[in-house]
This record gives sequence, C-alpha cells and structure tokens, in this order.
Amino acid sequence: MSTSFATLADVCVVACAEAWRGDGEIMASAMGTIPAISARVALASFEPELLISDGEALFICNPGPVSAASNDVPSTQVVEGWIPYKKVFDMLWWGKRHVMMGASQIDRFGNQNISCVGPWDRPKAQLLGVRGAPGNTVNHTTSYWIPSQTQRSFVDKVDMVSGVGYDRAAQAGPAASKFHEIRMVVTDKAVLDFATPDHSMRLRSVHPGYSIEDVVGATGFALIVSDDIGMTRIPTPEELDLIERIDPGGARFGEVPSREPVAL
Repeated sequence: MSTSFATLADVCVVACAEAWRGDGEIMASAMGTIPAISARVALASFEPELLISDGEALFICNPGPVSAASNDVPSTQVVEGWIPYKKVFDMLWWGKRHVMMGASQIDRFGNQNISCVGPWDRPKAQLLGVRGAPGNTVNHTTSYWIPSQTQRSFVDKVDMVSGVGYDRAAQAGPAASKFHEIRMVVTDKAVLDFATPDHSMRLRSVHPGYSIEDVVGATGFALIVSDDIGMTRIPTPEELDLIERIDPGGARFGEVPSREPVAL
C-alpha cells in the first residue's frame, strides 16, 4: 500500500527510529507501540544489524507487523538467535542494549519516574513501580518516548527517581556514570536531547504543526533552546510504505491520534 502523506504519528515513528541510528549489533528494546514500530523501521532500513526480541527467548530478523495481519508482510518469522531470559542481563550489564522506555515524569537532567505521583511514602497515584529502570539507565543507552508532552510530565523535579538522570549518575560516581547515556527524548511535539555542557535537556527539533513556544510552554522547567532549531524530518515515501506494512492496523494512532496530514 502506497501512502502519499505523513501524519504526526508517522513523524514520531521515524523520530524514534533515529534513536537507534548507528547502534549496529545491539538489542533494541522498545517499550510501547510507536517504539516497537520504530525499531522495526530502523531494522528494515538504515540499521540492519539491530537485534529485536520476539518478547520471549528469540531474536527475529524479520519481525512481523505490530497490529492486524497484512498480506504484504510475511507471517513466518526468521529466527537468528536464542536469548534465554538470564542472558538478557548479560547483554544489559555489558551495554549491548538500547532501550526506549516511557516516562510519567522526566526532569531537566533526564531523571525519570514511572513509580508514583506525589510523595513516595503517601503517593496520590501508584504507577508501574521502579521496574528495571535504574539498572537500564546506568548500564546501557536509554531513550524515552513520551506521547503527551505537558508540564505534568516534564517537571522541575520528579516525585521519585526510577531511571537515573545525568546529575544523579555524576553524583554516584564512575560506577553509575561510565556507561550512562540518555540519547534522546521524543514526544508528540518535539525531539530533545542532553547535548549541553551540564547535560541539561535541550530542544533539538520541533515537529510539524508545533512551534518552539508550544514546546517551551509544555515544559515545566527551562529548556535549552538554540538559535537554529529545525523541524523534525518528514518520513520519506519509502518509510511511509514501510510504516504501513509494519502497522497496517494503525495501532500508532492509539498513542498519537490525529490521522490528518502534518502541516508543513
């Protein structure tokens, strides 16, 4: 199926895919629908050595669609490796993994919260819990996909640290900072990173249809904004066709709902 225009969801997919560019043979762990599509896009286009798990114990080199079956996508997966659960931790501890996680809260230095909202001893809301976020963030590359950028999610200080940010990694010393890297944060409005002298968050590009002011207004702390902020790139026709084959059922619109063409 040929797709002639890009939606905001498609822009977000390709922006997330770019997080894995240059990684080579590492395990791409994608948490969420758009990250799952993005990892497959990266594998099928510019990063063919990525390793994608079937979610159990195998690496698949032609992962199928993330939503309803399509005749354009082979239903038979090709297994290229075996990864029993305990071996995942070997890859994690050796830095051979790049995870894209979500965040209920994130702050200017990339500290992430998926545990609770409010005081930790008496929270207003209980969330997922810390899970593997501390070990992920101090042992290998981490990126974040946050479908709704608001001042409630981009906060001055997270209510509880689940994923470790640059300031806390530095305070903890080399054991935490040596392999610590938060590469990218992608939201429904922008792409952000931490390529600043003190590793505070900066605006890298703005998605079509949004302005710098929109992104700054959706952030609960002072973003670093340079004079040459560009627009997040639009997917190529080939990438749009690839996205449609990977997500023929439109699961991506569950995270970024608009199906309208992006405004250029």
